[in-house]
Amino acid sequence: MSSIFTKIVNGEIPSYKIAEDDNYLAFLDVNPNAKGHTLCIPKQEIDKIFDMDDELYLGLMKFSKKIAIALEKTVPCKRIGIAVVGLEVPHAHVHLIPLNEMDEMRFQNKISLSKEEFEALAKNIQANL
Repeated sequence: MSSIFTKIVNGEIPSYKIAEDDNYLAFLDVNPNAKGHTLCIPKQEIDKIFDMDDELYLGLMKFSKKIAIALEKTVPCKRIGIAVVGLEVPHAHVHLIPLNEMDEMRFQNKISLSKEEFEALAKNIQANL
């Protein structure tokens, strides 16, 4: 059965896309820890990040760095935090989270954004790529 991320890649579920290429996709987390919380995934469905071959893994890190740089230009923050947890969705993914305080990395305090806020944010991050 396809993961929710594979369904996003295939266009079966809508998302707030930031960037994509042949191998990777970045989109806003719809249950964010902080404004701008972004997920970067390989399009290929692989459960665990360290099961990825070296080329795909290094490509995901390079892709994530590009997104993080644009994210930091868009969302006022002290830095962009990175986390790879992988328990909630069986599809390798990188969390990029704009940080102003450590609580924003704890995956306990969530924020809410409207559809319009998500759309505007995605557009603004894209403009900084």
